[in-house]
Formats: sequence, structure tokens, C-alpha cells
Amino acid sequence: MNTTLSLLPDEAAATFLTTGVLENSEPLPSAAIDQMSEPARWEAEPVRQLLDEAMKRFTPAERTSADTWLAPVLHSTLRLTRREASDSRIWNYLTLGLAPDYVYWRHLSRGNPPTVSRTRFSGPFHSQAFARLWWAAELFRDGPDYAPVVVACGNQDVLNTVLRLDVILHRPTAQAIIRLLTTDVIRTGRQVNALAQAVNTAGSTLSYEARAPDAPRDMDAYRDWIEELTGVLVPYDSLPIGPPDGRARSASVDTLATLFKQLFTEIPSTKDMPE
Repeated sequence: MNTTLSLLPDEAAATFLTTGVLENSEPLPSAAIDQMSEPARWEAEPVRQLLDEAMKRFTPAERTSADTWLAPVLHSTLRLTRREASDSRIWNYLTLGLAPDYVYWRHLSRGNPPTVSRTRFSGPFHSQAFARLWWAAELFRDGPDYAPVVVACGNQDVLNTVLRLDVILHRPTAQAIIRLLTTDVIRTGRQVNALAQAVNTAGSTLSYEARAPDAPRDMDAYRDWIEELTGVLVPYDSLPIGPPDGRARSASVDTLATLFKQLFTEIPSTKDMPE
């Protein structure tokens, strides 16, 4: 294994995603992947170790539960700026060059034949196997507190639906949705999807940023957090501490939580949704 991670372009990744690879019936050409990748600055071993740990901690039957554990630890281990995390090349390399075994373990379907969706290897940030977890941790953490990430990743519909919404870039919006989950206003996947649609629709006419302004992020603190990684042991048995770049403004979270609860109760079919 390379000592550092690499960057694999989308075009190159696409050439390796044959039917046999997606069905896990033919091996990926590791040497060719490395030749088509550009070396990057991040160490590979810590990421590889935590993925091995995830597969030890959870059985295949519990594989969706691995998301809850892995997302905050991955975010704290692979410390990226948002610009770096927006570069699909690093995620392509993680799935194809570093840990395709994890992708098969987590995302291989139970079809006949079993297969992995192409987008789990190389695709949008909200679908790609590792990008979706990193971005869930980034967008749902409350400053250094990863507890909201655990709540978000504990519901697959948050990952599959809410994570796609542009409004989730507004921190009070993200935290208000988590508030409704933690207070059991919403519980089921159908309810999450209904709320997501309502929040997104209302966001096209209501300015959440104006109604519930957020405090600016402390970007210097975020950069310091990235640079301090050397020698920092990221815990596996407790939540790590995220970047101290400031929390969402609590009054704004309160405002939006109240608004979103009202939006949810006004959805015509809400009362008939299963608990």
C-alpha cells in the first residue's frame, strides 16, 4: 500500500468500473490505478486502519450502523478543507485504490448477481461511499461536537435525501432538522423525506439565512485543526473532537426548529405516516 493517498481523476476511475468489478467478480488493477493517480499529502495508513476497524466492529448484517461510527472518525482522521473535499479525485482513490473491500462490504447489493452501484465508487458527494460520510460529518457537526452527526447518520434517509439539499449548507437549518429527530418530532424514513421536501420547498421562498442568521465560521481555527493532526490520536471508542470553528447560533436553530415543526405538521399525510 502507498504511504500516502493519491488523486484519481474521474475519467480514469470510469475505465476501471467494469461490470466484473461492480459485481466483485474480477480484481481491480492496483498497479494501473496507482500509475494513473497523482500523489497527495495525506497519510494512507490511518484511513486504512479505521476502515479495517469498522469491518471488525460491525457484522455484514449491521453494515448500515457502521455509517454512524465511521462518519465522525473519518472526518477527524482525514482533515480536509471544503475545497479539498469537493475534489472527487481523492474519493475515487479511496474507493478504488485504498479500500475497495470496504465498498463491497458496505454497499454490495443482495441482488442476483450482487453488485455495487457505480456511484458508490465514483459519483456525487451524497452517493459516493466515503464522500457522503465525510460531508455528513462536516455539514451536521455543531462546531467541535459530532453528536448531531451520529443522529444524522443513524437515519439512512437523512444521508440519502437531506444531504442532497442545498439548504443544508446553512448550519442552523442542519441543526434544526437534527433537533426534530432528537425530540422525536420525526422518526421514520418517510417522515424524514416529507420534512426534507417541505423544508426545501419553503426554502425557495423563505430566506433561512435572513430569518435565522448564523455566526461566521472561524476559518483560522479550522485551519489550525487541520494542521495539528500530526501526533493526534483519533479515538475509536468515543466521539472525537471536531474543529473549534464555532457552533451554529442557538437562537437561529430555535427559530428554524419551530418553523420546521410547523411545516411538518401541515403536511397533509403526516398523521397517517407510520411511527
